[in-house]
Amino acid sequence: MAPLRLRIEGRTFRDSKDREVTLRGINVAADAKFPTSPDLPSNKRAHFYDGDNVSFLGRPFSIDEAHTHFSRLKRWGYTLIRYIFTWEAVEHAGPGKYDEEWIQHTIQVLRLAKGYGFYVFMDPHQDVWSRFTGGSGAPMWTIYAVGLNPQAFPATEAAWVHNTYPDPAEYPKMIWATNYTRLACQVIFTMFFAGKEFAPRAIIDGKNIQDYLQDHFTGACRHLALRIKEAVDLENDVVIGWESMNEPNRGLVGFQDISAIPSEQKLQKGPSPTAWQAILLGSGRSCEMDTWDFGGLGPYKSGSTLVDPKGEMAWLPADYDDSKYGWKRDPGWKLGECIWAQHGIWDPSNDILLKKDYFAKDPESGRKIDYEYFTNKWFMSYYRKHREAITSIHPDAILFCQPPVLEIPPSLKDTEDDDPNMVFSPHFYDGVTLMMKKWNRYWNVDVFGILRGKYLSPAFAIKVGETAIRNCFRDQLSAIRREGVDYMGNHPCVFTEIGIPYDMDDKYAYKTGDYASQLSAMDANHFALEGCGANGYALWVYSAMNNHEWGDLWNGEDLSIFSLDDKPLPLSPEPNTPTQKSASTSTVSLDRSSPAYSESRSNNNSPISPRNLKQTLSMPALSPQKSNTPAEIGSNPGYRAAEAYVRPSPMATVGNVLSYGFDLRNCVFTLALECKEAATEDAPTEIFLPDYHFPRDGTGVEVSSGKWTTVVDDADGATIHRLRWWHSEGKQSLTAKGVKRTPATSLGQEDEAPGYLEQCRQSGCDIM
Repeated sequence: MAPLRLRIEGRTFRDSKDREVTLRGINVAADAKFPTSPDLPSNKRAHFYDGDNVSFLGRPFSIDEAHTHFSRLKRWGYTLIRYIFTWEAVEHAGPGKYDEEWIQHTIQVLRLAKGYGFYVFMDPHQDVWSRFTGGSGAPMWTIYAVGLNPQAFPATEAAWVHNTYPDPAEYPKMIWATNYTRLACQVIFTMFFAGKEFAPRAIIDGKNIQDYLQDHFTGACRHLALRIKEAVDLENDVVIGWESMNEPNRGLVGFQDISAIPSEQKLQKGPSPTAWQAILLGSGRSCEMDTWDFGGLGPYKSGSTLVDPKGEMAWLPADYDDSKYGWKRDPGWKLGECIWAQHGIWDPSNDILLKKDYFAKDPESGRKIDYEYFTNKWFMSYYRKHREAITSIHPDAILFCQPPVLEIPPSLKDTEDDDPNMVFSPHFYDGVTLMMKKWNRYWNVDVFGILRGKYLSPAFAIKVGETAIRNCFRDQLSAIRREGVDYMGNHPCVFTEIGIPYDMDDKYAYKTGDYASQLSAMDANHFALEGCGANGYALWVYSAMNNHEWGDLWNGEDLSIFSLDDKPLPLSPEPNTPTQKSASTSTVSLDRSSPAYSESRSNNNSPISPRNLKQTLSMPALSPQKSNTPAEIGSNPGYRAAEAYVRPSPMATVGNVLSYGFDLRNCVFTLALECKEAATEDAPTEIFLPDYHFPRDGTGVEVSSGKWTTVVDDADGATIHRLRWWHSEGKQSLTAKGVKRTPATSLGQEDEAPGYLEQCRQSGCDIM
């Protein structure tokens, strides 16, 4: 049996030549959250509730366009794709009805990705459950299955949905995430993870709603995995694994008092009901509640408001035709009435709350529930079912385990669940930048440190100055990674989401072409990723249709590294055969006056030849088409801070990576490694060098031993610039110095201060 293209060895990834692989990835694509037919980005309302009659065929992009997108991503240095798809795309027509046409399109796209040498893992994506609860993920019939009426959500505020908001352009930024704290999501996630304990009357087709939903979700994933296996040339060759579920949530499980906002609920924005108020609203009662906004130090109370559904209920009416999808609801589960009233939590005849602590303890053990308890019992129960569904088809699948965001991971170390083929896949976003849509270079907050009780007061978690902020990002990611090792065991860590909003400062960059804030934020995030010891990441996100007016076309988000309204970073590598670059068996100096100085050069002008004729004729254009964005925010395109995310990175390292990093300001890349045996001729250490920063006639390299060469080739379907290094055994180091761009071409302002990498090594993340 041939060795796997990618395998796990302890806490590292290894390729077939036993080199450590650093996964530099991207989420593809945000467009996959909504259907193509009808074309329904979240700012459109027409046909929204006709959720059974949709198609996602053509997501994440068409076959004709796939070469353009994959070429672009490969030339930007990405090697890993987190492939976004939704349960709705697979099973939108009804329970057990799979969209085979969409599945075949997916297989075609994956086959094209194989030609570009990508590693791909499948992400069954969801955000606040479904498009019909304000996000993405599950098909509409799941809303009906739990007894809810999505058309009543606007009046009852059971969910804030962009598609049904009166003026989509005024939809409050980031309010979609608060749907986790509103009725629809609280009901659905409670049922999905813990329906057997907390909604025992919810029986459908002879199953508790928990098993009914989980079986269909994992069944849809299993069916897709089966079709990928049947394609013969995809499993392990390109599809290397599966993620469990994007950003799972506990619903109401563990709420100690549903009449109060839990102390651990950190996100509040807009009208912010308690769970009890959400229940009342869902049954048509009016409620006065606090309103919240988000400031630099987090959410703050801004006032109060009266929400009056005028008697409209979020629950399906008693006379609803429950036969449409072919299921049989148990007679003990009554439509037209709140499911929690049916379980004795409250009395609809007088609106009295009877069991405010109904979700506080495990009905089986009597133990108090906190988020950690939820993760270990109910999330892990789901995860095992998902794992079994995937590995029954794809036994070698790498399993990306994603516990609830920023919560303590499950305790798996030295248990049966301590699977050697598992990856810890947390998410991280700088909440201040994400919520405020502004890069504050003066101060930020150690959010993870606050969550873990690191500080006596949140005031001590404030970090002042850009160097301290960057260090703090790195330290938060390092702490998340170490926590994964402590609780889950010795496994690789890949941050499967991290990113920045591009529409900062009221879209200032779109009006001026000045992306200085985005550049600083993106570089700070990458500095943290490179310094935290993780094995890779998948940046959020790539969107093929992003534009300056509507961003990613989903809930007002604008995080795509690509936009139709911006220009691509200048890249001009041309494929050429490897030519001997200056190399030395001793240290190669960066001092141009030194006799040991070595500079990588190429005099190959790559004329058209039989070898590159096909490439010359077929290489898709990388210049984006224009959108219909209004001139005031679309007439000044920039590079979209690509200088910060198109950056050098180790691709395959002989031995183990000790550290690596890129000082963007001074354009210096460093790598330290340790190996027991010297690099062989056919398996050197390989590094991606973006031509923008490291042109072939302007790259200086210093190595601790051995020889090196740079080459531009199209071995993986797109021309990329690689550095290959044949070094000795032991601890080794490499420094590559590229072109330090003038302020006008990159950073936008004159700054002769020491580079970020040097500053941050000299300074720690001090507590005020």
